[in-house]
Amino acid sequence: MFKNVGESTFEEITLGKGFYVLHFQNESIEVENFEREINSTFIQIHFCLRGKTKFLFNNGTYSFDVLDNRSILLYNPQRVLPINLEIQPKTTLVTLLISIEKFHSLFSKESGYIPFLSDENSNKKYYDDTEIKPTVLIVLHQIINSTINSSIRELYVKGKVYELLSLHFQQEENTNGEYCPFLVDEQNVLKIRKAKEIIIARMAEPPSLQELSNEIGLNLKKLKEGFKQIYGDTVYSFLLDYKMEHARKLLESNQFNVNEVGIKIGYSTASHFIAAFKKKFGTTPKKYVTSLNQ
Repeated sequence: MFKNVGESTFEEITLGKGFYVLHFQNESIEVENFEREINSTFIQIHFCLRGKTKFLFNNGTYSFDVLDNRSILLYNPQRVLPINLEIQPKTTLVTLLISIEKFHSLFSKESGYIPFLSDENSNKKYYDDTEIKPTVLIVLHQIINSTINSSIRELYVKGKVYELLSLHFQQEENTNGEYCPFLVDEQNVLKIRKAKEIIIARMAEPPSLQELSNEIGLNLKKLKEGFKQIYGDTVYSFLLDYKMEHARKLLESNQFNVNEVGIKIGYSTASHFIAAFKKKFGTTPKKYVTSLNQ
């Protein structure tokens, strides 16, 4: 299921019985609300990649925030915890919903160190608020930025979610040496995230790689290597994809003509914009707009 409302998107991917991924992207300046009933047999894990999301309980009488780069795990077998969210502007949130039965089947051998799987806690509620590990952050970005063919995307996402869960619950003492040292350095990961924010904010006139490197305080080699590892693409290839997606949304708004959209994303000539758009989407901007109105 996929919904696109203005500058906000919501996608739900069903990975199997009792196993779902929800992806919220609020690029608007408004708070977006989301509600979903869910029974007490589900574990909820919410990853806030950026921005902030408020969780409301008991008809809004109680709330807490999931902040930038934090994850929240909720499980209460004795009480229904419906999802009621206020997704703040400029926020990206990924939620995993997994039944305790499904979770047990995945982690039965690891129940000794996952608290709510232990025998003494099997009937108790569980809550955990942690910082998103850099290795987990990478997989989250791979999931939401995947451009895999739709026919096998579910399989790709399922594999990535298994990887995500294993990394999220991995014992800290086992993580050393399993990943590139660059990625384990949280400060470098934050600098790479800052680089992404900079090029998106200045997409019409992006800085050179050297200027970007200087601005985030990371040498050029680490910027290029780290960006590719986290976002799965080079800096400018990532930016081109983002610009094309942004152009598509601007065209869908019917507020700008083709020339204006091209200028907004940094093309001085319409022909260059048209060529780039056609290469990305297989049709010209004008034909794309026409197809929307049919």
